[in-house]
Amino acid sequence: MQSERFDVLIVGGGPVGLTLALALARSAKGIRIGLVDRRPLAVPRDNRASAVAAGVRRVFEALGVWSSMAEAAQPITAMRITDSGTGDLSRPLFLSFVGNVAPGEPFAHMVPNSVMGQVLLDAAAPSITVIAPAEIEHFVADGMAGVLTLADGRLLSAPLVVGADGGQSKLRTMAGITTIAQDYKQSGLVTTISHELPHDGAAYEHFRPAGPFASLPLKGNRSSLVWTEASADAPKFLAMGPDELNATIESVMGSTLGAVTAEEKLQAFPLKMQIARDFVAPRLALVGDAVHVVHPIAGQGLNLGLKDVAALAEVIVEALRLGLDHGSDDVLARYQSWRRLDTSTMAMVTDTMNRLFSNENAPIRALRDFGLGLVDRSEPVKAAMIRAAAGVGSNGPRLLSGLPI
Repeated sequence: MQSERFDVLIVGGGPVGLTLALALARSAKGIRIGLVDRRPLAVPRDNRASAVAAGVRRVFEALGVWSSMAEAAQPITAMRITDSGTGDLSRPLFLSFVGNVAPGEPFAHMVPNSVMGQVLLDAAAPSITVIAPAEIEHFVADGMAGVLTLADGRLLSAPLVVGADGGQSKLRTMAGITTIAQDYKQSGLVTTISHELPHDGAAYEHFRPAGPFASLPLKGNRSSLVWTEASADAPKFLAMGPDELNATIESVMGSTLGAVTAEEKLQAFPLKMQIARDFVAPRLALVGDAVHVVHPIAGQGLNLGLKDVAALAEVIVEALRLGLDHGSDDVLARYQSWRRLDTSTMAMVTDTMNRLFSNENAPIRALRDFGLGLVDRSEPVKAAMIRAAAGVGSNGPRLLSGLPI
């Protein structure tokens, strides 16, 4: 059977896949991009929001879509970290970050997932061929092309196939790429709250024995909550009625934001670290959760995926401009080497932070609080940490600096 040919095939229509499609369409005129998803390509109902670091905001700006997200985005202008044990009545502040990565540029924004998804879909759709809903039955690297066989018998081929199909990536499995995984036996609980007092753009991270409890500012007197509990205890919280849930949230937050009201039922998802042993295979590159899943303690999951996009788009576009095979082993090796260190470092940092703060060992707690106090008194160290978390650096892909490829 004759295959339908593209220059790049992207599997997965979430924010990472859509951003890659948009980056390629804007940077390589005339490129033929196919986007495959097992569901109809649409923005799912999602009341959650994601932290978008400054570097990733610059990616959206360079691609011409940030202005459409900005009105709904809430700048994060401060980060306040507390540490408390079980039964502690106070929430002593051990570390605070205030300031911008550049004049007038906050280190992050909270962007509603539905807004981000719709803006990216509207921008990318006119320049791509959508193949959805479609189930992939087989992937093979066949000489100069990667070939996808769909459940309906259609064949799709391209010099490069990109897996942006999530933590349970089918393409990763079909390519024989294994993962290094750590089950934290923890669940992430998420909801949105309204609250009595203004947040003034501040995000709060309360470290507790069960894990971190973060409130991230949204527009108005509202915040997004992401907190960690032992998986065995998660059903207890999911079963709470509204009044009990509100009281539980207030007991953790103290008087930080006054009286709170959960706007929706809790959702829970298992927490783990999962890193692919290889980011690439013949005619295949992995991006986003397909290649790395990290603990949400630092809010870097989506940001890591969009950094992947910035790096992969740049190596693809440069190869095309030079008339090279953009799906060759050499090109993909450059992408892998560019992203492996940053990904491994972030996985190690989030894993260490979770182990360090998700316990109530008295000596460890005293040591970590002493360390937080030292960092809090060193403005140069805090400035360096802000820039690292914001994904801002001089050696990264051009899109992360807000520059076109």
